[in-house]
Amino acid sequence: MWMLEIPPFVPFFIGAVLAAVTRGPLRGAIMVLIPVLSAIHLWMVPEGIHLQFNFLGYELTPYRLDKLSVMFGYVFHIAAFLAIIYALHVKDTVQQVAAMMYAGSGLGAVFSGDLLTLFVFWELLAFTSVFLIWARRTERAYKAGMRYLIVQVLSGVILLVGTLFYQAEHGTLAFEFIGLNGIAGWLIFIAFGIKCAFPVAHNWLTDAYPEATVTGTVFLSAFTTKVAVYTLARGYPGTELLVYIGAAMACFPIFFAVIENDLRRVLAYSLINQVGFMVVGVGIGTALAINGAVSHAFNDVIFKGLLFMSMGAVLKMTGRINGSDLGGLYKTMPKTTVLCIVGAASISAFPLFSGFVSKSMVMTAALENGFDWIWLMLLFASAGVFHHAGIKIPYFAFFAHDSGLRASDPPTNMIIAMSIAAALCVGIGVYPAALYSLLPYDTGYNPYDATHILAQTQLLFFSALAFVWLNLKNLYPPELPSTNLDVDWTYRRLMPAIIKPTIVMISRVYAAAAGFISGGINWGINFLSEKNSKLNGMISSNHPAGSMVLWVVVILAAYLLLTFFK
Repeated sequence: MWMLEIPPFVPFFIGAVLAAVTRGPLRGAIMVLIPVLSAIHLWMVPEGIHLQFNFLGYELTPYRLDKLSVMFGYVFHIAAFLAIIYALHVKDTVQQVAAMMYAGSGLGAVFSGDLLTLFVFWELLAFTSVFLIWARRTERAYKAGMRYLIVQVLSGVILLVGTLFYQAEHGTLAFEFIGLNGIAGWLIFIAFGIKCAFPVAHNWLTDAYPEATVTGTVFLSAFTTKVAVYTLARGYPGTELLVYIGAAMACFPIFFAVIENDLRRVLAYSLINQVGFMVVGVGIGTALAINGAVSHAFNDVIFKGLLFMSMGAVLKMTGRINGSDLGGLYKTMPKTTVLCIVGAASISAFPLFSGFVSKSMVMTAALENGFDWIWLMLLFASAGVFHHAGIKIPYFAFFAHDSGLRASDPPTNMIIAMSIAAALCVGIGVYPAALYSLLPYDTGYNPYDATHILAQTQLLFFSALAFVWLNLKNLYPPELPSTNLDVDWTYRRLMPAIIKPTIVMISRVYAAAAGFISGGINWGINFLSEKNSKLNGMISSNHPAGSMVLWVVVILAAYLLLTFFK
């Protein structure tokens, strides 16, 4: 029974240590085996609290397992397994150790039964993941990583303060339903929201993820935001505010994704869009809505990982990722092209693909609970995601025009990882009962009713028709080599525009004040020097000690005055 008390993060942390001290095929074999063995172990563990102890007077629960946490536990093991296979060709100890620690931290967070343990893994997620960005070893990656780390650490600090307030208000650190009652609830909500990429607090994702390494971005897409979705589902189910936040998240990224040139940045915006559906489901809070949020998080980890893997393959083999530089690659990268299309169909919720069986649950729950306008926003977001992820990604990467690039498909390990992900996308879409059996609630939901199939097919058809028409009329936003700004305009444009003139003004005032003070000091020194010369003559021209006596008197007088006015 002692085996049951080993939390899933422990094997990954051990794997990180082994990855640091081994090399070559042995390191690769260890890294692949860790998620497999850990997943088998997790499958055998029954629900309940399996590790609990007191620390400094606080009752900590590092390992609590129930239907909600185990769902994320399973998909995190799948994500780690796929990402490790995808990165087997990489010979970079920093990346491999950081990846294992990062995956372990994500597992530690979702199985945390108390807020203090959650905080520890919350910060570990930040500190381990930033090395996947810095590992690209470019100036842009370093700066993006620093901005990413600052935001993530800030989220952790707010979580810690909220945790302390929560302990003071409720006398416990147990991580259960929190709600927005009191300052603790709001602080923890803000901390979760930052990591979930709520609107205005989302730029860390679109800024940093595209600057990470080819393999690092695949890891990043799987864990951080999904941990945040889990914490919202645990602490704030049924919080109506989340419905409106999630709807905004589902809609606003569409506009930026359509005009974005960097295809990995398009996927970063798409990631926020998909998390928006999950947040809406959590906010509605019914059994069907929570099932929809959790199952869509499960599916998104796989199909978004597949899309990031396919774009990573393009970047690795061509050295380019801007849509304006790509096109025609289907001729020499046929496997990557097909696998990318599977991911695109899945995220677009085509029937018989994974997105179809999970996204519809959230939309159905919105209608059943009277959120008609939210349903319309989600419908618009569904059409939009087909435009920017379902069509734009494969079209501009592989078909748009012949860029002249003749890159081959990526190494075999990358193709294997993408193929497994694609098989899961199709398998879940064809047989959703396997996924539904793992969900927290049994709702008897059937995604393949005639109304849903017909409505979704019409939506996709007219969305594709709109894309074709806009393209033929040259009205579709062209792929231009440029940098698009959204909320980051405030610190890239507005703040420098305000701060630079302010600094110039302060420096001028400082220079004038310094000149005035310096002139006054020089005048005083000259004045005292003249008086000193006269006094020296009066005291004795033969005794230089007179000068020293004068300066001693001046210093003592100044000291007495300072002491008096102190």
